[in-house]
Amino acid sequence: MKVVIDTNSLLSLVRYYLPFDKKGVLFQFFKKKIETGEIIIIDKVLQECTYNSKGIVLTTLNYLTEKAFLKSAKAPFKTDSLIAPSPAKFLRQVENQFVNTVVRQQRKLTDTEFENQKNTFLNDTDIKQIILCLNLLKDGEKVVLVTEETESSNDNKLFKKIPAICKELEVETMTLPELLAKYEGIDIEFQ
Repeated sequence: MKVVIDTNSLLSLVRYYLPFDKKGVLFQFFKKKIETGEIIIIDKVLQECTYNSKGIVLTTLNYLTEKAFLKSAKAPFKTDSLIAPSPAKFLRQVENQFVNTVVRQQRKLTDTEFENQKNTFLNDTDIKQIILCLNLLKDGEKVVLVTEETESSNDNKLFKKIPAICKELEVETMTLPELLAKYEGIDIEFQ
């Protein structure tokens, strides 16, 4: 199984799990999974990690800044030339299914304004992760997108959140705790 992990999940790992990882089990586990390509971090997530919460993810998971590690792990996954498996169909879905029509109507966006927002969305971290998942699925991989987002839209954004889009595309999502529960070999003791 391939796991594409988002910025907030890495942030949760560093803030809420690793402080209790006294023996470094979880730290090493994630390092190994990234190194073997089972956990995929895209370039845009790594970039977000540099400025989110004062770079705590990169400070704590310091191997994500080591050039030798990144080279051997073929990380981060480059997304600059990544396109959806069926580009025309995907664009129609973005325009019709992935947009919050209520928000679009409330904002009274012109076609040009909507196109600008759509182009920004298509270059956003979230959609790049989803497109990567679609490509992995097309190649016959079992893939999961790990995100801490919920499906409900409460942030007044023009486009739906990761879980809502993934549900429509039949891409499996789970939270970090759900992912950790699936993996064997993680045995963290609380004392």
